Amino acid sequence: MTRICFLNPFCGDRADSLIEETVSPYLRNGTTVDVWHHKTGPDFPDYYVSKHLTEVEIMRSAVAAERAGYDAFVIGCSYDPGLTQCRELVNIPVVGPLESSTALARSFGHRYSVLTDHHKAVPELEDRLRVYGTSANCRSVRAIDWFGSDMLLDLDAVADDARAKADEVAERDGAEAIIWGCTLIAAAYERAVLQGRPETSQVAIINPNVVAVKVAEMFADMQAVGQYRMSRKSYYQPQSHHDQESADQIAALLGVDPVI
Repeated sequence: MTRICFLNPFCGDRADSLIEETVSPYLRNGTTVDVWHHKTGPDFPDYYVSKHLTEVEIMRSAVAAERAGYDAFVIGCSYDPGLTQCRELVNIPVVGPLESSTALARSFGHRYSVLTDHHKAVPELEDRLRVYGTSANCRSVRAIDWFGSDMLLDLDAVADDARAKADEVAERDGAEAIIWGCTLIAAAYERAVLQGRPETSQVAIINPNVVAVKVAEMFADMQAVGQYRMSRKSYYQPQSHHDQESADQIAALLGVDPVI
């Protein structure tokens, strides 16, 4: 049995059932996904300040998930907020939807585009792709001009806009694959597909929610047989390897017991 914690880094449970509905059909036998959300903090990490505050809650959730016995932790936002920080904090695999999707994009098509929610997300995702080293094959990062709180009010319209924009981007930018650069867009589109509405025929669609969960399954399997060997030498070195007292202070600020 593989247990995955999928965190909706939003304040409130408005998207929880949507994620469960659109991810569960693609789980293998023996995998369960529990969807969590924050009870405090910003509603959505749409701006840099709110994203920064959300990352603190994400770190707390990662620690809680590990201690609750989960085999992997998925950060359910395509900004991948708090991804590196969480990998410092916990030993279970932590998966970001954007990182995992862009890493696999070439398997779906040589050139890809990212289709995100609103204008504020575009430069953030462009920066992420450069950090991940996956920007070379990216033709564009574009937006459908929806904010998270509005998307939840009309999922059908979001799916329709995403489909139309994907076809436009395929034609304009020469993309062969589209990564939904927002987990809510991905869920809205997948919901429409599961309800029998037509998919875009122009490009391969990469659903970051499903990709992140499948990568989490794989990493959990590797962890179980001793093959998930995260380096603690430098980039993901926890603070406790340098100074335990400082690490304990950080843990106190996060409101958790010292970790690692």
